[in-house]
Amino acid sequence: MDKNWSISLEHEEYIGDMELVITDAIQAVKDTDKGFYVNLVTPASFGNPDDYLADALLSYYGSRIEMKFIDQCGCGGYVLRVWKNN
Repeated sequence: MDKNWSISLEHEEYIGDMELVITDAIQAVKDTDKGFYVNLVTPASFGNPDDYLADALLSYYGSRIEMKFIDQCGCGGYVLRVWKNN
């Protein structure tokens, strides 16, 4: 994506499948062009994405990304913003 965008990883099949959340989050970052960010909206059932998703993304992308926990949504999910550096 050549713009900032968001992806919802908090509904239906994601609620009970942390591996699917991580896999699709990695793909969403991959689909984001350098210089832009993707907001990863994750299920409330897994808690703060800093506790499980951030490490997985850093393991995969290393210094090619930057992340910031944004907030918990009114719907209960959480938002992790990931910028693609290169």
